[in-house]
Amino acid sequence: MTESNSRIEILDVTLRDGEQTNGVSFSWQQKLNITKHLLKDLKTDRVEIASARVSPGEFEAVKKIIEWAKSEGLQNRIEILGFVDYDKTVEWMNGTGVRVLNLLTKGSLNHLTNQLRKTPAEHFSDIQKTVEYAAKSGITVNVYLEDWSNGYTHSRDYVLEYLSVVSKFPVSKFYLADTLGVLSPAEVRNAITDLVKEFPKLWFEFHGHNDYDLAVANCLEAVSAGVRGLHVAVNGLGERAGNSPLEAVVTALHDKTKYRTSVVEREITNASRLVEVFSGKRISDNRPIVGEDVFTQTAGVHADGDKKGNLYANPILPERFGRARVYALGKLAGKASITENLKQLGMVLSPEIEKKVLERVIELGDQNKTVTKEDLPYIISDITGENLEASFRIETCTVTSGIGVKPKAEVKVNYLGKDYMAKGEGDGGYDAFMNALGKILKELNIQIPTLSDYEVRIPPGGNTNALVETVITWKKDGETNPIRTIGIDSDQQVAAVKATERLLHILLGNV
Repeated sequence: MTESNSRIEILDVTLRDGEQTNGVSFSWQQKLNITKHLLKDLKTDRVEIASARVSPGEFEAVKKIIEWAKSEGLQNRIEILGFVDYDKTVEWMNGTGVRVLNLLTKGSLNHLTNQLRKTPAEHFSDIQKTVEYAAKSGITVNVYLEDWSNGYTHSRDYVLEYLSVVSKFPVSKFYLADTLGVLSPAEVRNAITDLVKEFPKLWFEFHGHNDYDLAVANCLEAVSAGVRGLHVAVNGLGERAGNSPLEAVVTALHDKTKYRTSVVEREITNASRLVEVFSGKRISDNRPIVGEDVFTQTAGVHADGDKKGNLYANPILPERFGRARVYALGKLAGKASITENLKQLGMVLSPEIEKKVLERVIELGDQNKTVTKEDLPYIISDITGENLEASFRIETCTVTSGIGVKPKAEVKVNYLGKDYMAKGEGDGGYDAFMNALGKILKELNIQIPTLSDYEVRIPPGGNTNALVETVITWKKDGETNPIRTIGIDSDQQVAAVKATERLLHILLGNV
């Protein structure tokens, strides 16, 4: 086997498919920071960062990421998901500058006939028109076979016809999607072996989901059967049970097969921590490769055995991932600079974000607030969610509440350069604030979703003066996908106000 055909390309889908995780929505600053780390440090081959035509905020996010990618010569490693809509997706792409389109097509006869209500011939014709229009704009096109796993299982002839027809169009790569995570490793191996035999010249990649907790095994079988690339997400983010987890897929591929990737293993932990903070989805302590406890030994016999020759060490050595083995006797943590604290947390930030974190720490210090290492992820999450150029800003908010006192609030906001003020009362401080804000929003004809959940968290071991993370979930009538916003402050009321302001930014397209 030559180096070229033992090399597996990695497409990271954290910022697109991973954003379908319930409650996850990245700001453009967060998307840019993650993209930089994935391409420059982790060295994934490509990154799928968004879906076309989703929102004005997504359009601006893609533009900003492409501006950076051009300056680094990485433009062709940025991909977006688009749709079979002839010119609409392509023109959206032309407006952002992104040059690689991953076209979402139907990989099963069931989806085609019952969702699109079209014949194969009609669908193939629509695909051809979109692909050829994209090609005229100099856009590289890959195609997703959505629900391919069910398509191959229940309508193999359709899949063969699809590949036979669409492969004649100017398409670069074919993405075989186990959209619902229904396949077993044996089924993956048999299906892909069949397709590679039928179409030996086509470039296939496998896009797995983890509904049966088989995504890693399925990726290994897909590679052995002949795919040239795998789609993964950091921390396994994704809809339902998530996508194939980057950290476990890459490690297993390197250790258990003859295939190799470009991924730098020592940066996997950094990527995991970065995505964990920005997504707000905390990973479990025993998550393979990146969990807090996976390199921690607790039994005394294990510590003794390691001292006498690493008797309890396995090939997944912590040093590979920039970590160290820990024995559960407690950890030493002294005072250090912001950079050193971030390193201890396994995080890498851009100099701009790191500078803002330092400024926030100094600001809190001036207020006699104690900031610990555990506070930093909360501060970072708050900073990267801010938008200083937003059209809607809460300038001031005063809340009065207590025992025997009717809660009151006075709010001043700025919308499109004009100030508005209102007062309100309520059953609690936050309720009073929302009643005051509601008066302003009614005047501006702005409607907000219904609050469905309100969660307050402090860092592990936090004291009474610790930073507070307030997470609010909002639901629109008739819609199933909620909006989840986060506010950070040492004052719980202020944290809730910031989370509410973040909701207004999302609704008004200022994210």
